[in-house]
Amino acid sequence: MNEVYEFLKACGTYYLATMDGQQPRVRPFGTVDLFEGKLYIQTGKRKDVSRQMKANPHIEISGMADGKWIRLTAEAVLDDRIEAQKHMLDAYPTLQGMYQPGDGNTEVFYLKQATAQICSFTEPPKVITF
Repeated sequence: MNEVYEFLKACGTYYLATMDGQQPRVRPFGTVDLFEGKLYIQTGKRKDVSRQMKANPHIEISGMADGKWIRLTAEAVLDDRIEAQKHMLDAYPTLQGMYQPGDGNTEVFYLKQATAQICSFTEPPKVITF
C-alpha cells in the first residue's frame, strides 16, 4: 500500500473513474493520504463523484509517473470521522480554503479490496493488493 501511495503522490494528478448509472465518469483527482493503515482519497459531499461512489463504491484510478502507469481497482468506503478528514486536510493545506473538517461538505473515503498494477513498456507489471 505504501508503494501505491508513493506512486499516486508522484503522479500529482491521477484519474478517478466512477459509475453514474450505466455511464462511466472520469475526473482528475490529486488527494491521497495514509491514515490508520488505510489509503484515503478526498472530495466534497456536494459533488457528483461523492454521490456516485455512495451509489456504487467500485472505482478505478489511473495515473502516470516516471514512464510508468498505475491501474488501481478498489471499493471506496466513506469514513465520516473528523480525525480522518483533519489528517487529509493537514496533508493538503491548500484545500483548507474550500474544506474544513466537520464542515458538512468534506468527505474522505478509504480504499479496500484494492488491487493495483504498476506497469511500463519495459518491465513486467507489478501487482499490489491491500
